[in-house]
Amino acid sequence: MVLDRPCRTICNMGQKESIFNMRRLSSAVIIATCLFVAAAIANAQQMIHAVSGTVTTIHPKIQMTDIQTDDNSSGSFEWNKAGVSMTFDKSVSADTIAPDKFTSLQSHVIVYYYGAGDVRTVVALHDVGVGPFVQSTGRVVKYDRRAHQLTLQNSKGGEEIFAIDPKTVADTETGVATNFKFDYNKGVQVHVLATQSNGAQTALLIAPII
Repeated sequence: MVLDRPCRTICNMGQKESIFNMRRLSSAVIIATCLFVAAAIANAQQMIHAVSGTVTTIHPKIQMTDIQTDDNSSGSFEWNKAGVSMTFDKSVSADTIAPDKFTSLQSHVIVYYYGAGDVRTVVALHDVGVGPFVQSTGRVVKYDRRAHQLTLQNSKGGEEIFAIDPKTVADTETGVATNFKFDYNKGVQVHVLATQSNGAQTALLIAPII
């Protein structure tokens, strides 16, 4: 069957309109997807991690705190802004001080933060006292949850055993945790800050190497 010219013209117009509508629908889907992703990012909760170190400088005017970190990661921390949604274990945050309230220079602290890079965002700090402290970096040999012990192969090749108590803070992929609510697989490289008393070492913070 051969269509005459008017019929061919009408068919071509219909095809063009269909293509136009499909393109418009596609653009609408892309825009809607972008808006959804942007909203999800804006509403995403920040996951809180931890690092230990010594407070060297506090800058109230620019709202920043400088930390000489024990793991030699970047020590510049900006203060957290109000209204940021975050996941911060209540049993951990109960013993902390907000960065704008913390004034003790040269204190050894656990820094709770979110973000990555040269400047992270500090949410709270916990003064761990004057020690004596033991620090060790190495790979996990075994984490015995029943015996509450962490065995670490340190950088010198020797093994160290750290006791774990309910207040030991562990930084994990899902944020900081305490009360034994964490686990570490064999081979994971971590930094441990611990106290030492009567030959026993009790971990204050276990944090993966960044």
